[in-house]
Amino acid sequence: MKITDLMIKQTMIMDLKATTKEAAIDELIASLAESGRINDQVLFKEMILKREGESSTGIGGGIAMPHAKTKAVNEPTVVFAKSATGVDYDTLDGEPAYLFFMIAAPEGAGNTHLRTLAALSRLLIDAEFIDELKNTRTPDEVTALFDAKQAQQEAAKQAEEAKKAQAEQPSAAGMIVGNPNNLDAFVVAVTACPTGIAHTFMAEDALKKKAKELGINIRVETNGSEGAKNVLTPDEIRRASGVIVAADKQVEMARFDGKPLLQRPVSDGIRKPEELIRKAAAGDAPIYRNEGKAASDAPSAGKTSVGSKIYKDLMNGISHMLPFVVGGGILLAISFLFEQVASVDNPIVKLLQTIGGGDGAFHFLIPILAGFIAMSIGDRPALMPGMVGGFMAASSNAGFLGGLAAGFLAGYIVIGLRKVFAGLPKTLDGLKPILLYPVFGLLVTGAIMFYLFDPVFSWINEGLISGLNNLGTGNAVLLGLILGGMMAIDMGGPFNKAAYTFAIGVFTSSGNTNGLMMAAVMAGGMVPPLAIALATTFFKKKFTEDERKSGLTNYVLGLSFITEGAIPFAAADPMRVLTSCILGSAIAGGLTQWWQINIPAPHGGIFVAALANHALLFLLSVAIGSVVSALVFGLWKKPLEAKQVEVRAERSIV
Repeated sequence: MKITDLMIKQTMIMDLKATTKEAAIDELIASLAESGRINDQVLFKEMILKREGESSTGIGGGIAMPHAKTKAVNEPTVVFAKSATGVDYDTLDGEPAYLFFMIAAPEGAGNTHLRTLAALSRLLIDAEFIDELKNTRTPDEVTALFDAKQAQQEAAKQAEEAKKAQAEQPSAAGMIVGNPNNLDAFVVAVTACPTGIAHTFMAEDALKKKAKELGINIRVETNGSEGAKNVLTPDEIRRASGVIVAADKQVEMARFDGKPLLQRPVSDGIRKPEELIRKAAAGDAPIYRNEGKAASDAPSAGKTSVGSKIYKDLMNGISHMLPFVVGGGILLAISFLFEQVASVDNPIVKLLQTIGGGDGAFHFLIPILAGFIAMSIGDRPALMPGMVGGFMAASSNAGFLGGLAAGFLAGYIVIGLRKVFAGLPKTLDGLKPILLYPVFGLLVTGAIMFYLFDPVFSWINEGLISGLNNLGTGNAVLLGLILGGMMAIDMGGPFNKAAYTFAIGVFTSSGNTNGLMMAAVMAGGMVPPLAIALATTFFKKKFTEDERKSGLTNYVLGLSFITEGAIPFAAADPMRVLTSCILGSAIAGGLTQWWQINIPAPHGGIFVAALANHALLFLLSVAIGSVVSALVFGLWKKPLEAKQVEVRAERSIV
């Protein structure tokens, strides 16, 4: 399959008008939509921006490769675009981007298009090829250039394979790039990016190309959308002087135990291949230990703030606990509905309460939370002590707060045990994960929980629940205002998650399943997308046609309690969107507490509204908050300039 089968002429933009990153993305997406290659511009843009949030796809050298793999794509496509003046795209080298390749990959498609995209990524490492692309003037010239280069690439590949077949080398060594006689200078590498579409293969090619120039053998494994390819063998890892892991997602690390290892972002594989290869070949890297982390003084490990680390560990526990909360909570809520028309002894009521309640899903909430927080900190040896500590917290009425404490306690105890047992003879390494860590980790965690944390957090938890149950109307409304507003501050980020986590903590606490706080956060989370939808509907002249279409999608997202639907609008106009949404979300959250609305289900939006004790008042709270936000945003937003309207109209006609 040729690259130009995906890079179709009718989507090419030979004179990109955009001057900002957001505008460039919008222009490229519009080209995809006009050609019918995507079916949902809002979802596609959301996935593009999500990928940009992980790391910029402006790879430097004047190139940007925004990409997403999503069900919004009808057919795999690459949109090529050129900018004469350059776009400030937040590139890795800080320079403007002149060439753009927006990659749209569908979910569940075959792998042919991914191999084609990998070939495209490898071509873009060639500086001479980039210069030739910059000088093209028509789609025909672009197509001809790519066809010629791909044919040249295929011919070179066939020649290389023929040369390898003639060489008397072991099969594994036949895949090594560089000087086959210099086995002392042999490194192995793994490249991976979150979507596995472009950066994975660009880093692979950059490392191979630089290794060939340096005369150093290299073997590169790619972890792309097709899974791991060219998987490193145990013998290759054993022989390697050092290991390079250029990855922005989790890769299999246990196999590198005891090897000098550089762990860097995938962008470093593209931008700094020489530095990585020289260091790995010289063994100038911290020794990786699978039972823990790389050496703490590793210069390559990068610095992570304490707050970011705590947030990551906490989210690992909550994300694993959430299915139990949602599944069990909704079944319990349904059982309450049945209980209103039937007796408590009704078999359906008993079944639902058994499955969802304390003998079923809710029985696992706090142990799962604590176990996976601990695992995020101390890896698998910390999972069991964390889960047991969480179970002890639940059993002693230390509740959600006790479970949080148990998770962090168990994780750091296991890290401490690694240091304590670091001096043991090497022959005892096999006993550490199967005997020493489980026994001592459980003993220390259990003892601290039993004698200290359980009594303290039981007292705190009971005080918190008592305080919440005895809140006056004014204090309850104030808390609802705060929680509702937090849901809109970053729409799925740390503030949003903090508010939702607090509501879950109250929701799952012993003796409290009425969902007062859950009503506040759910209402607050539903407002931003609904407000965007209303604003684009009733202030049409202030939005482009594409934005109005995106607004319609937000009706569904808002009603479903998916706050993230408003993110593309917030990214484009943060001041107006965030301010108006925070105001409306806070009002909605406060109203739920004014009317003492309970929602005994932790997710679902309008689909679980019927489970509320005052369903109509809950919907009214959401409606009032959404209307306030929509009016503030709609009145505050400036009208489109006449010129912009004309350009959009001309584009839609074309």
